Amino acid sequence: MNFLDIIQKKKENKILSEEEIKYFIENYVKGEIPDYQVSAFLMAVYFNKLNLDETYYLTKAMIDSGDRVDLSEVPGSKVDKHSTGGVGDTVTLVLGPLLASVGLVFAKMSGRGLGHTGGTLDKLEAIPGFNINIGGKEFVEILKKSNIAVIGQTENIVPADKLLYALRDATATVDNVSLIASSILSKKIALGTDALVLDVKVGNGAFMKDVPSAIELSKLMVNLGKKFGRNTKAIITSMNEPLGDAIGNSIEVIEAINILKGKKSGHLKDIALRIGSKLMIMEGISKNEEEAIKVLEEKISDGSAIEKFKEMVELQAGDSSYIDDTDKFKKSSIIKDIVSEETGFVKSIEAIEIGIASRDLGAGRHKKSDVLDLNAGIYLHKKVGDYVEKGEKIATIYTEKENEVEAAIERIKKAYDFSEKKETYKLIIEEID
Repeated sequence: MNFLDIIQKKKENKILSEEEIKYFIENYVKGEIPDYQVSAFLMAVYFNKLNLDETYYLTKAMIDSGDRVDLSEVPGSKVDKHSTGGVGDTVTLVLGPLLASVGLVFAKMSGRGLGHTGGTLDKLEAIPGFNINIGGKEFVEILKKSNIAVIGQTENIVPADKLLYALRDATATVDNVSLIASSILSKKIALGTDALVLDVKVGNGAFMKDVPSAIELSKLMVNLGKKFGRNTKAIITSMNEPLGDAIGNSIEVIEAINILKGKKSGHLKDIALRIGSKLMIMEGISKNEEEAIKVLEEKISDGSAIEKFKEMVELQAGDSSYIDDTDKFKKSSIIKDIVSEETGFVKSIEAIEIGIASRDLGAGRHKKSDVLDLNAGIYLHKKVGDYVEKGEKIATIYTEKENEVEAAIERIKKAYDFSEKKETYKLIIEEID
C-alpha cells in the first residue's frame, strides 16, 4: 500500500477503506509517513470530507494507536461529559461531584486551555498541590474510593491524536467535523466509560459559530458513539456570552465551589444540572429530568456534593482547606472595577472578547508554552437580560499585568451591548439523541 495513492484517492473524493485509513494512522505514528504528505491528506479531507464509516475507521485507528484505560475493576456506571470549549465553562467542576454524590462514577481525562478557551486542568491546578498527572492504575484506585477523578491525558492514550491535532492546527484544517469528531471520540472511547454526554457550544465564543454546523457535529459524534456501543447523547448550548460569571482559573474554581455549597445559581449551574440529569436517566437511576434535578439539588443542599469535591481534591494531593475557605486563594495585586457608560438592559456580551481579555490579563495562553497566572481573570457582575444604570459596575478584572489593564478594560466595555428592551437568552438550543 502506498500513502500517495491514498492521498490521490481522497483528492478525487473517493471513499477510503478501513485498511487504507488504518495503514495511514499506523505508519504516521511510526514516523514512516512525513508531515508534508499528511498535510496534503488533511487538506483533501477538509474539502472532500469523510463519511460516517470513514470517520469511524479513522477514530478506531486512532484509538488503536495507543493504550485504552480499563475501568472494569471500578464498580458501578462510569460516565463522562465533553465540552467543545468556551468561555467561563466550569461545568466539569460542578457536574463531577454532583454525579459522584448520586452514585455514578465520573471518570474524566481533561485538557488545558489554549487561546480564549479555558482548560479544566489549569483550573484544578489553581488548588495548591492538586495532581493531574496520574497513571491508569492510580486513576482506577481513586475512582474505586470516591467515584470521581479528573486527570490529564497520558502519553500512551491516542498518540495519533496529538500528532494529527498539532498538524491540523498548523495547516488550518482544525474546523472539519469529521476531524473534530474523531479527535474527541477517540479519547472518550479509549477511556472506557459507559455513557457520554457531549456539550457542543455554538456562538461567538465557541469553535462552532452557527447552529447548523453544531447540529452536524453533534449528530456525527452521537452516531459515532453508538457505532462504538457507547450510550451517547449531545446538547447544543449557547456561547454567545460567557457561561459562568467568572473567567479565569482560581476564580472559576471559587464559582464552582460556591455553586456546590448552594451559595450561587445561574447558567453554569443550569447546564451542570441538565447534563447531570441526562446521565442519570441514561444510566437508569432517574426516570425523568424533573426527578433527577430534584435529587441533584438535594445533594447540594445536604452538603454531599461539596464533600465529594473535597474528597477528589484530597485524593489527588490537593489542599482541601481552600475548598472550606476560598479566601485562601491568592488575590491579584491589580484589581479594577469596570462601570457601564450606558443605561439599559444587557442585550449581548461578546464571549470571545471576554475570553481574549482574560487571556491577555494572564489567565490564558497565546501558545502552549505560556505560563499562566492562575489568579488572573474577569468577573462579570452583569449578564444578558440584566438591567444596568450608567456608572454601575459591570465587571472586575484581576491581573499582575499593568500594561494590559487599559486595553482589557476597553475590550470588555466594547463586548457589552445594551438595549432598552430586556432580551431573553436561550441557553439550551437543541438536544441530540
